[in-house]
Amino acid sequence: MDAPTALDRGRAAYQGHHWSEAIAALDQAEHENTIAPQDLEHLATALLLVGRAEDGVDALTRAHEAFLGAQDVVGATRCAAWLGMHLMDLGDRARSAGWFARAQRLVEPGPASGPGEGFQLIPEALGALYTGDGARAAVAFERAASFAHRLDDADLMALSHLGLGQAKIMMGDPAAGLMLLDEVMVAVTAGEISPIPSGIVYCTVLQCCRLTFDLRRAHEWTRALDHWCEARPDMIAFSGQCQAQRAALFILHGAWVDALAAAASARERAARGDHDGQFSAWYQDGEVRRLRGELDLAESSYERAAQTGYEPQPGLALLRLAQGETTLAQSLIRGAIDRADPSERRWMLPAVVEIELAAGDVTAARTVADELDALQRTSPMPMMQAIVDQAEAALRLEEGDARAALVQARRAWTRWRELDVPYEAARCRVLAAGACRVLGDEPSASMELDAARSVFVGLDARQALGAVEVLMASEPPGRAGGLTAREAEVLRLVAAGKTNRLIALDLYLSEKTVARHLSNIFAKLGVSSRSAATAYAYRHGMAD
Repeated sequence: MDAPTALDRGRAAYQGHHWSEAIAALDQAEHENTIAPQDLEHLATALLLVGRAEDGVDALTRAHEAFLGAQDVVGATRCAAWLGMHLMDLGDRARSAGWFARAQRLVEPGPASGPGEGFQLIPEALGALYTGDGARAAVAFERAASFAHRLDDADLMALSHLGLGQAKIMMGDPAAGLMLLDEVMVAVTAGEISPIPSGIVYCTVLQCCRLTFDLRRAHEWTRALDHWCEARPDMIAFSGQCQAQRAALFILHGAWVDALAAAASARERAARGDHDGQFSAWYQDGEVRRLRGELDLAESSYERAAQTGYEPQPGLALLRLAQGETTLAQSLIRGAIDRADPSERRWMLPAVVEIELAAGDVTAARTVADELDALQRTSPMPMMQAIVDQAEAALRLEEGDARAALVQARRAWTRWRELDVPYEAARCRVLAAGACRVLGDEPSASMELDAARSVFVGLDARQALGAVEVLMASEPPGRAGGLTAREAEVLRLVAAGKTNRLIALDLYLSEKTVARHLSNIFAKLGVSSRSAATAYAYRHGMAD
């Protein structure tokens, strides 16, 4: 029996997902002039998958020329289209546009328009998607899908449906969008899609799960991506993004040491060629550092993330809040959310509520919380429901409705616990403790703070731990008459002779909220008039 040729070895290695072996053998076959255009295309794919982008583009160019020489217009067109997409990803817009134009010309031999315009729709659709124009992106992706169907190109069909799913999520229909993405994932897991579009689909779908707070799908498809990457051990492309996705899940579930290791692996993979994973690798590292109170290290990681061209938000704004720069945090998050597309905006809203409350702008926080509530009504994911309950608890506490705050905080705690998200669950216990203190139930407040402290110690969440220990050391409720911080501020302004309207303007509250605070103040102090409350404030040193 004859020994296998270099071409035989290359084809077998490619089918077995051994990319480095495939490259060596197919490269030898090319030098022996025994390689077919399809094999050159496979060589290009393998080069791209191991992170050799420029070599991959060169090989794909040779494959295009080989298909032309064999008069295989479909193959040549496919290579030209993929060259356009790879070069667009590399930021080479001029060459990308040239290859898209060539693809269109190849499938439009006559003056009448043909399916070739679908190739031109891919950059147009992505451009609309990146600028937040979901409707225009949806139209372009639908037309691209029509073109892919006519050309019988499964890869382009998958990418078109992937983009259409993203567009639907952006337009506020996450259920329809996720259903489309699930359909695309079925094609990927069934092996109907070639390696590069498969990796694009995996990573994009996971990003969409994050943006829609769909934790169940995120777990399911992250496991699938892990398995896909493990079956291709020498693959660099997509592997950094895979590790960054794993880091994000580790953070959520409190495995912060594992998250740091996954982020480090993502950075290493990004440095070796998976450039699309670089931002997430540094951002997730920054998230762990911030939560652990390593603020200088967090700042460094967020800076490295920003160098990739993307804003490290909401992490950077939350870092500024942790550093005590509340006004700067508020300015950063407001600017970021104004610039974000609708999908990214959804992801930032919980941080906006937290920062606006810290800055004392309860009205702004209420507006954002109401937006979150509207979103969860259209897409009632368990994680979104937990976020809404937690935000509502914080707002109710600040607005002076401690009983409602306690109900919401405990509901949010239950939801986070069911999702196995310990850090957020512990933060809800801190909110519950604050509500208990306002209600005069110090034993329950101490129990909640003890429970939260235990979780923060286990996580090494130093920033949150320090805040809890301050609360535990303070005298309940910490102010004369049992007033909350906001009630004490309202009383100070009442003592200064200000009307409810002026107090509302000073504190960025509604007059209705000020009236509720005043009612609570009267009840706690046992007085029935503004003048009596003013006298109390002067007697207890609470007036200017």
